[in-house]
Amino acid sequence: MAIITLNNNSLSNISSLPAGVGGKVLQVVQGSTTTATTLTSQTWTDTTLSASITPSSTSNKIIILVNQMFNIYRPGVGDAGGSIRLLRDSTVVYGGDIAYQLYSEAGSASNINFYDYTSLSYLDSPSSTSSLTYKTQQRSYDAEDRTTTQSGSSKSTITLMEIAGWL
Repeated sequence: MAIITLNNNSLSNISSLPAGVGGKVLQVVQGSTTTATTLTSQTWTDTTLSASITPSSTSNKIIILVNQMFNIYRPGVGDAGGSIRLLRDSTVVYGGDIAYQLYSEAGSASNINFYDYTSLSYLDSPSSTSSLTYKTQQRSYDAEDRTTTQSGSSKSTITLMEIAGWL
């Protein structure tokens, strides 16, 4: 069995990794909101959930973890749907490919009301050392559907982790 001796007294004193080694978590930032955002629009709209991070190297990655309360409601008979997507500044990086990613169909039932927490995770390679803001947007499937994030002041979170890249 080999014994490893470190000159520093603690692993927290390690400030860099050898070339070719990556994966160390360099910083963690979390944002949260309880502000409800309700719409009946098919236009993408900000949900008030966001967080900002400044990567220390262009080779580093950002892991984004989203846990967002999402409600879909449709008065009357029909199916109901909506969608959430993730943006880095103004660039869509994940989701929103189809308008009915979160979808509920109850046939001839009336007043569909669907509540759930939507979880998204994404590994981004922004190649930047500038401040980056990650946020979510929502939209309804059609004008008769109503989507609400943070319904009833429920808490939604977004966590950003900067990960050392492989050099």
